[in-house]
Amino acid sequence: MTTTKVSLVRHGEVFNPEHVLYERLPGFHLSDRGQRMARATARYIAQQPSLNKAVAVFSSPLDRTRETSQAILEALNEKRAERDAKPLNVVFDDRIIEAGNEFRGKRIGHGDGAVWRKGNIHLLRNLWKPSWGETYQQIAQRVGDFVYEKVDEYPGEHIIVVSHESPIWTFRHLLEKGRAEHNMMMRHTGLASVTTITFDDATKLPIAIEYADPAASVI
Repeated sequence: MTTTKVSLVRHGEVFNPEHVLYERLPGFHLSDRGQRMARATARYIAQQPSLNKAVAVFSSPLDRTRETSQAILEALNEKRAERDAKPLNVVFDDRIIEAGNEFRGKRIGHGDGAVWRKGNIHLLRNLWKPSWGETYQQIAQRVGDFVYEKVDEYPGEHIIVVSHESPIWTFRHLLEKGRAEHNMMMRHTGLASVTTITFDDATKLPIAIEYADPAASVI
């Protein structure tokens, strides 16, 4: 049996002192800590025998994922140089972008936090089925379309995909539970974490899901 592995990496911490729900807005970059997290995860990837042999790197086009993927790319290409292998480039794909959210640009948690304003409570009537933007089914569908396309393109290989909490967890939840719907407060996708899904090339079915949080101790 041959297998293909897809490692879904969440971006590092974002510089966001105003606690804005940035969603897909431009201009939200990694914080200093987020940069350290990205480098920590990049080092982890470079040290793992399977991960450091990845043959492709994909990323959401947003600033925070671009910066995280760049750190990973640099670490991988150092390893590839040791093997006299051709350096990789990052390929951007909108299918692994952050979930759409009607609260974009609003603040949360202090002042006039958008989520808790009376006029917005109706958008939070069901945490299992988002009423504030993209549905979990829509998110899982686009991520799944991307992942299965790449499993077909890179049989027997390992690829790295830098994305966001909601797309990563929603797709994982669909694979593990058979449904995309979940409680957003129960996600297990830390900043700069790595969720690796192994697919059987013959059936295209997932046969293992592994999780690593190499940046958890970064301060």
